[in-house]
Amino acid sequence: MNLHEYQGKEILASFGVRIQRGIVARNAKEAVDAAKQLTQETGTGWHVIKAQVHAGGRGKGGGVKLAKNLKEVEELAGSIIGMNLITPQTSAEGKKVHQVLVAEDVYYPGDSETNEFYMSVLLNRASGRNMVMYSTEGGMDIEEVAEKTPHLIFTEEINPATGLLPFQARRIAFNLGLSGASFKEMVKFVSALYKAYEQSDASLFEINPVLKTSDDKIMAVDAKVSIDDNALYRRKTYAEMRDLREENPIEVEAREVGLNYVDLDGNVGCMVNGAGLAMATMDLIKMAGGEPANFLDVGGTADAKRVEEAFRIILKDPNVKAILINIFGGIVRCDRVAQGVVDAYKNMGDAIKVPIIVRLQGTNAELAKEIIDNSGLAVHSAVQFQEAADKVKEVLG
Repeated sequence: MNLHEYQGKEILASFGVRIQRGIVARNAKEAVDAAKQLTQETGTGWHVIKAQVHAGGRGKGGGVKLAKNLKEVEELAGSIIGMNLITPQTSAEGKKVHQVLVAEDVYYPGDSETNEFYMSVLLNRASGRNMVMYSTEGGMDIEEVAEKTPHLIFTEEINPATGLLPFQARRIAFNLGLSGASFKEMVKFVSALYKAYEQSDASLFEINPVLKTSDDKIMAVDAKVSIDDNALYRRKTYAEMRDLREENPIEVEAREVGLNYVDLDGNVGCMVNGAGLAMATMDLIKMAGGEPANFLDVGGTADAKRVEEAFRIILKDPNVKAILINIFGGIVRCDRVAQGVVDAYKNMGDAIKVPIIVRLQGTNAELAKEIIDNSGLAVHSAVQFQEAADKVKEVLG
C-alpha cells in the first residue's frame, strides 16, 4: 500500500526522524491558511507547494513549486490542484491531483552550503536482508545517477539478528562526506529511519532528498513509503491512510469481492486458482503468442458466483480479447468448477463477447470436460497444458 508524502512524513516524525514540516490543503483557500499557520509555527517566509500523488518525479512534471508570498501560494495551489500530473512514473494520462502539501522552505541561508542526499531502506531480495541504499547525489536526477554512475550508489546490508548497528550508521554518514555536527545528525537520522521502516512493516522507505541544511541539520524533505499489505491487519492506523483514488479501480473492486487481482497490459485474461499456477499460466499465454492481461487468483472456491465476479472484473479491461481459465481441481472438484463456469456464462447473457478457453485438471477432469463440451456455449475445453496453449493461439489468430 503506497502512502502520500505527508502520510509518510507523519510516520517518520513518530519515530523521531526530522522532517520538512507541512500542512495538507485541498483547495487554494486552505493552502493560504496552511501557509499562514506554517509561518507562525516555523517562521518560514517562503512555502513549497507539492502535489500529493502516488508517483515520483513530481518536480519534473510541474507538481512542485516555490511560492514567495501568499498570493503565489494561492495561485500555485489553485493551478496544481485539479491538474493531471504527468511524470516519468505515471501513465500518459497522468494522475489527477486532489490535494497539495504546503511545506516550509528549508533551503535558507546559513553558515554552510546545503547538500542533498538520496537514501532508501528496502529488502535486498538476492540476499534476503534489509539494506540501506544511499548516495551523495540526491535530488531529481537520481535515476540518471543509478544508470550512468552506479559507483556513486552505496548499500549497507543489515543482519536481521542484530538490526542496524551503530558502526553501520556511522559508516553511512562517513561515506556521505559528513563531519562534525552534521555527521552526528546523520547517524541519528539513519538509526531513526531504519527503526521507522522495521517497526511500521514497510516494504520501502525512500527519502529523496535527505537534506543537510545550512545550519547542519539533517531532515527528510520528501518521503515515498510503501506498507506491506499483508501487515495491515495489525496496522489499523496505517490502513486508514489508504487513498483508493490513487489505485487502479479494477484492482480496488476485485479486492472488495475477495479476488487477488493485478492489472497488466496484455490481451488474454487469466482466471486461475493458486499463485504458482497463475504465474505458469501467464508464461503459457506468452508462449502461445499472447500477453497476459491480468493476474487473477480465484482461490479454492471457484463456484458460479465467484467465477461470475471474476468474469466481470476481467471484462472491465477493454484490451481483453480472450479469457483462459486454468484450474487445478485438488481442493475443489473440476466438475463443480465446470458447472460454475457454465452457470456464470448463462447468468451473464451477452456480456461475454470474447472466446473462453477452460483447462481443468485434477479430480473429475474428464467429467468437467464433458460438462463444458455439452453446454452448448461458446467455450473451448482443454485438459492438457499444451492443448490450452494451442487453443489460445487459435482464438487469437
